[in-house]
Amino acid sequence: MSSAPMLAARIAAEPPRRRAALPGAALAGLVLAALACLPLAAEAAGLPFLVVTATRMMIFGLAALSLDLILGYGAMVSFGHAAFIGLGAYAVGILDAHGVRDLAIQAPVAAGVCALFALVTGAISLRTRGVYFIMITLAFGQMAYFFMVSLAAYGGDDGLPLSGRSTLFGMRLVEGDPALFYLVLAVLAVALLALRRVVASRFGRVLRGSRDNAVRMQAIGFSPLPYRLTAYVIAGAIAGLAGVLLANQAEFVSPAYMSWQRSGELIVMVVLGGMGTLVGPVAGAAALIALEEVLAHYSDHWRLGLGLMLVAVVLLSRGGLAGLAARLAGRRA
Repeated sequence: MSSAPMLAARIAAEPPRRRAALPGAALAGLVLAALACLPLAAEAAGLPFLVVTATRMMIFGLAALSLDLILGYGAMVSFGHAAFIGLGAYAVGILDAHGVRDLAIQAPVAAGVCALFALVTGAISLRTRGVYFIMITLAFGQMAYFFMVSLAAYGGDDGLPLSGRSTLFGMRLVEGDPALFYLVLAVLAVALLALRRVVASRFGRVLRGSRDNAVRMQAIGFSPLPYRLTAYVIAGAIAGLAGVLLANQAEFVSPAYMSWQRSGELIVMVVLGGMGTLVGPVAGAAALIALEEVLAHYSDHWRLGLGLMLVAVVLLSRGGLAGLAARLAGRRA
């Protein structure tokens, strides 16, 4: 048997590396369990704003997690990923404006719209590589941004306030901040579990192989485009769900959600936390938002300090926060 068929068979039959994934899964489980206790601790300490801040961290962690699927595992640097957040948020806002306020309807519609947008734009974008892919995703993201700005019926550049938070099966189950916190936590936990299984599957191995050497994958019989496009659609749908949650937390929808600056922030979150780790981008989102909150409290020029800290992390900690944690754990062992 030649080497190419042997390699193809190995990729198809290789079992998931559970031993390597177990520490990360255990750490994620511990963090999620600790987060579940946060609302009670915040109430006991008289610090309710912690619940709001943690909810925002998890929402952007979910969006960064979706970007990590295509950036960390597929080497697709998208500068238009925030468009999916905005589309998901506007799905909530537009449906709310027409009297449809149930999450059981809003969430599938938002995910479907984002998946369709990802399918159409991804089919075009993925025929390019490198800087051309970056520029074309930026162009599609800006097209979506200016389209929403032009919708005067739904607020245009001023944004669109919601009539209130969404209901769930007709009941106001996410009216309070703690209830919304637990909903976001549940969605994040499900997304982490689902994407962990995806990247450990044959699909994930082919996606990583296409990232490392697309020509070799084609030589052994795997066409990278369908796998990359599928990952792009999955990432878009998950980012759309993050937009649904963000709209409910803010009770407001704005085109600013889908600007290219927001896409850049998502990339920073992924790089800061650690690309290709799933848990890392969630930690990166939490760290970035925490740094913004703390530094803004001390200085009006907090962005300068934030930039210097990010440069230091990138230069001194290869693999981001996840890589740093792995090295510290290895030294202790």
